[in-house]
Amino acid sequence: MEKNSSPASGYGMVLVVFLLLVGGILGLIMLKNPWLLGLVVVGIFLAMGFVVVNPNQSAVFILFGKYMGTIKTNGFFWANPFYVKKKISLRARNFNSEPIKVNDKIGNPIMIGVVLVWRVSDTFKAAFAVDQFEHFVVVQSEAALRKLAGIYPYDNFEDHDAVITLRSGGEEVNSELEREIIERLQIAGIEVIEARINYIAYAQEIAQAMLKRQQATAIVAARFKIVEGAVSMVDMALTQLAKKEIIDFDDDKKATMISNLMVVLCGDKDVSPIVNTGTLHQ
Repeated sequence: MEKNSSPASGYGMVLVVFLLLVGGILGLIMLKNPWLLGLVVVGIFLAMGFVVVNPNQSAVFILFGKYMGTIKTNGFFWANPFYVKKKISLRARNFNSEPIKVNDKIGNPIMIGVVLVWRVSDTFKAAFAVDQFEHFVVVQSEAALRKLAGIYPYDNFEDHDAVITLRSGGEEVNSELEREIIERLQIAGIEVIEARINYIAYAQEIAQAMLKRQQATAIVAARFKIVEGAVSMVDMALTQLAKKEIIDFDDDKKATMISNLMVVLCGDKDVSPIVNTGTLHQ
């Protein structure tokens, strides 16, 4: 598990290294003593222990294959020169995936993409639990996206019992996606800040057919409203004519009037009126 490390400040060691290097070089020049070269070697060796940690960055220390700790405090430090220092960023990162082709719950091929905001929360897991944790985030996010697509249908055109769909599920679908990604990335010490579907559409091979189906559904729905309104208008017209006793209709005349009104009101083209200058029966 992750443990914090507290190395010494690097500023005091800078003076030590400076004195060793300057003293060794001056001694070689002035005293011609080759043993003073050891001071230069020691100074160079100690200089290898300096480490700079920037804000929202960490340094993982490894000594001969053993994890020694992590420093998350920003500043200038000096640690054991034998330490291997592995820098890991703690900043929030974005992963905006390219749309991938998957099958939804009922087998329709769709294109779907995800935008993920994440950051490293456990440097030990990120460094040692997985290989290349950045690549691990990409692969597991796409795997979670494929699993999510198999749970819900794209829409409810074919699955009429579906309450939640990928297209209209909104926060519920995004919450399920986020929960799935969190479970998959815990092993790598990754904190998921936000995960959302950023692109969804039918795959190209069925997009035209699905578009025609949606258009047909919209036309049927519009016709239903038109017919419903036309029936109400015809009923209102007959009621008002009878109430005001403008004209008496027998059943045949009512049927003719209803037929004409329905044709006028439900037609998808403008009507050309015909003026009858004779009687109703001519």
